[in-house]
Parts: sequence; structure tokens; C-alpha cells
Amino acid sequence: MNTNDVIIRYEEKGEYREVENLVRESFWNVYRPGCSEHYVIHVLRDDPAFVKELDFVMELDGVLIGQNMFMKTVINADDGRDIDVLTMGPICIAPELKRKGYGKILLDYSLEKAAELGFGAVLFEGNIDFYGKSGFDYARKFGIRYHDLPEGADDSFFLCTELIPGYLDEITGVYQTPQGYYVKDADVEEFDKEFPAKEKLKLPGQIFD
Repeated sequence: MNTNDVIIRYEEKGEYREVENLVRESFWNVYRPGCSEHYVIHVLRDDPAFVKELDFVMELDGVLIGQNMFMKTVINADDGRDIDVLTMGPICIAPELKRKGYGKILLDYSLEKAAELGFGAVLFEGNIDFYGKSGFDYARKFGIRYHDLPEGADDSFFLCTELIPGYLDEITGVYQTPQGYYVKDADVEEFDKEFPAKEKLKLPGQIFD
């Protein structure tokens, strides 16, 4: 892979639908039959917590192949404070280009830009095998708990990285997912009608029905 062929830039309003379709193609039948991520990004762009300065797309030879975005949220600290942090995603790479290194390039660039803007930490749900290569670790190691998760339940999906070293020192508390990520199935179904028809399949490894 020649990284000189890759351009990472801000998403432009005129390509919103193209990006949504890219997200749809990337997530279709991965975590559930069909997907909701293309509607999630559609909704989040208008959310007050959306960070426009961290809304990126990736091009390869002039073709959109990836995107990433961030939202502001908080940790409700056990001492009563609210600690400002970021969450991330959806992040995607075109299906035919997955596992070729493009995702890590986009992720590392995005985290670098978030750090330059002064944000202290990023917490989100993901796979440690991939995101660990870019500095993420289990959030529990930072003393941060996932909201609504019963004590003792598997939290290996909940990851964290500090953009400012020591930002979460001596902080314990509960991370809150921004409400914008919670979308209604009926709204997803209606939105999806605006895209080319695709078959929903129930496949091994999906985590939602």
C-alpha cells in the first residue's frame, strides 16, 4: 500500500449521502441483519455534541473509501465531577479494502488531530485486537465503567485511550454514551428506503438480532 495515494480530509456537506452509503456498505449484515450505522451518522451530524473539526473522510485515488467521526461526552466521576471526553464512530473502510491497513491510518490520524485540539481521552466500544494497535486499552484499567453494565459482566468491548497522558489519573466513574447513538428501529427502516435495496441476512457472529 502506498500511503501517498491516500488523502484524509474533512467531510463535505455535498457528499453526506455518499458517505452514508459507504457506511451502510461497510456495516451491512456485520453486527445485525442489515445495519443502523448509516442512519446514526445521519442523525449525529445535527447533534450539539458532534465535533465538526473531527469529521473525516479518506480518499484513495479520488474515491471515498473511509470515514470517522467523534462526539463529545462525559464520565460521571465518582467524586461528583463530569469529566469531558470524546467517543468515536462510526468509523469504517470500504468492504473490499478492509484489513489492508487503511483503517489504522485513518484512526491514527484522527486521534492525532483530536489530541491537537486538546481533548483528553477517547472511550468507545470496539475490538481490542484492532484498536489496541493504536494505543487503546480496556477502560476498566483506567477505572472507568460502562453505563448500565451489570457488575461482573463482560466489559472487554469497552476501550479507552488517553490523548493527554495522565488525563484520567485518580478518576473513577461511569462513561455515558451520547443519546444520539440510540436510534429507533422504525426510523432506521424508513431511512433505509432511500438507499438501494439490500438483503438482510442473519449470519454467525452477529451480536444483535
